[in-house]
Amino acid sequence: MAGPVVAAAVILDPNRPIDGLADSKKLSERKRDTLFDLIKENSLSWSIALASVEEIDQINILQATLLAMQRAVEGLNVQPDMVLVDGNRLPKLTMPAQAIIKGDSKIKAISAASILAKVARDKMMFDIAEHYPRFSFKQHKGYGTQQHLDEIAEFGILEIHRKSFNPIRTLLVK
Repeated sequence: MAGPVVAAAVILDPNRPIDGLADSKKLSERKRDTLFDLIKENSLSWSIALASVEEIDQINILQATLLAMQRAVEGLNVQPDMVLVDGNRLPKLTMPAQAIIKGDSKIKAISAASILAKVARDKMMFDIAEHYPRFSFKQHKGYGTQQHLDEIAEFGILEIHRKSFNPIRTLLVK
């Protein structure tokens, strides 16, 4: 409900394998942080990109996610021959691409990208937490937890909240 959407692209180096790559949601925060550094150090190329809250509200979360993916691929300093994307939709790209459902648990490069994106977004939310100390962004990271909903009810809507998301959209109409 708050903050940008973040995507990443990674081209792994077959000569420098990284142990422990898996779906970022199934890894501990500590393990993700360790892998974040290993991925950046051992990959042929990597890129992290985002779509802003304003873009999310203008074009919707799916289109903003695809835009962040497109930006991540375009940010690579090595042109990939093929792009493998987690999910069932593809961003607009100039090279061949394939969508793979649950790709973050099947393809190591997708796992690596999901780890970079998750850690980068979490770090952004930690930085945001410094600006909004009444909100517990370090804990809920902007997701729709009960704690976050309670904070919105008590302290109001912030500019980093996604106005197109409920319950924020409904609160703005009142």
